[in-house]
Amino acid sequence: MTKQPVSVNGVVRWKDVGQSEDFTPEPQEPKVIVLRHEIGEVLRDIRQRQGRTLREVSHSARVSLGYLSEVERGQKEASSELLASICAALEIPLSQMLREVSDRLAAAEGLNVPDTVPNELSEEFRREYGMNATGSMDLPHTQRTRPIVR
Repeated sequence: MTKQPVSVNGVVRWKDVGQSEDFTPEPQEPKVIVLRHEIGEVLRDIRQRQGRTLREVSHSARVSLGYLSEVERGQKEASSELLASICAALEIPLSQMLREVSDRLAAAEGLNVPDTVPNELSEEFRREYGMNATGSMDLPHTQRTRPIVR
């Protein structure tokens, strides 16, 4: 609904003007999500949460300050090797950074991705195994294997 000026006896008042019944809103084009922008924003957020400067992180990651700045601003597409180096400099797993990017993408796409186990699956697990699991290490294994140490 919009407002339109209407003059009555020289006094201008605003009158609500409704949309016609034939009105159909224009379909909006979906927002284009650029992955490098989301990655850059997440990297910047992580760095700022740690209270670190671009200079500190670029030195630790062994990448030029200018290039890291361009990655954070979404102007450069970083290779997987470079992302791994930046994440190592930020002392976070690459998977954690990518998880934050994934969560942002899901939100931008209008998806609601729960970060908890749905009740139905939790109940099914409880019935099948008679316990609650809080992580993959809680799953019963028929044979436990030890990591190979070299």
